[in-house]
Amino acid sequence: MPSFKTPMAVALISLGLAAATAHAEEQLLIGSTSTSSSQYGYFVAVGQIIKEHVPDTTASVVETGATVDNLRRILRGQVDMGLVTTNVGYHAYSGEGEFAERPVDNRLLWVYSQAPQNVVIRQDAEVESMADLDGVRLNPGITGSATEATTEAVMETLGITPDYVRGSTTDVVAGVKDDRMAGYVKSGVGNKLDGSSLDIATFTPIEVLSLTDEQADRLREEMPDISVVEIPEGAAEGVPAYTTWSFGLAVHSGPDLDEETAYQIVKAVMENPEPQVSALSNLAEVDLAELTLESGTVPLHLGAARYFEEQGYEIPEQLKPVE
Repeated sequence: MPSFKTPMAVALISLGLAAATAHAEEQLLIGSTSTSSSQYGYFVAVGQIIKEHVPDTTASVVETGATVDNLRRILRGQVDMGLVTTNVGYHAYSGEGEFAERPVDNRLLWVYSQAPQNVVIRQDAEVESMADLDGVRLNPGITGSATEATTEAVMETLGITPDYVRGSTTDVVAGVKDDRMAGYVKSGVGNKLDGSSLDIATFTPIEVLSLTDEQADRLREEMPDISVVEIPEGAAEGVPAYTTWSFGLAVHSGPDLDEETAYQIVKAVMENPEPQVSALSNLAEVDLAELTLESGTVPLHLGAARYFEEQGYEIPEQLKPVE
């Protein structure tokens, strides 16, 4: 006997199939940073890689306050993965500093860049050295970011007390241009200044402050979670060589990210560098796997560790996965 389906039955079946398909596709949220930051473009590239190379998975990039904000969102289950700097990721995992009351159990997926922290100052601000920042209006980094937290720790270690001004990158760039603050601290892109700093420099002469040898030695001794780096001449036009502090830029998740999903994401990112280099040109010479194993500070996610082990890498003790 032939089977006949009414238009309503066909519609219900189609809706059911669509719902099943939608349910099968995993939707990930990636916490990034301000849309005005060069790093935001990197996470857009990562989202595209996931969409194209990770089966049944899509990813949306969310503008956030960067590292500290992303860690809190990971803790609350509001994002699946995101930008986390190596030093603050370690503090959160270990329950140190501002995470002493509420640690964040987070896992490393990969490290993609080193991030020199540049103290960018208007040339007419009459600030010639780090010590001159006492009482000067300075943005320490966008609210909730690792740059903000690290700048405050560095200044406290060096005994310097700026007059901190809070805000987003967009607000701060406008404030520096309008001379409402002397400057700000911003992650560089490799050995170059960030796009927002170059934007300021278009019409406002700037300089980048350098640590003295004594200040650099103090940071090496008292803040082992960061690095002291030498930036060669040419970070921007007319900027001489300088010394500053740095940390690694990484992608972390919570421990509950599906192992197979984490494995597929790390595999896709490691094996498709071109979109990442297009977003951040300084990544052209970076070996992401080696950088991850050298610079990571918290245990690898089980899926990430599985990928690196399959490629023949030895996992350092401090990065070995934990249950």
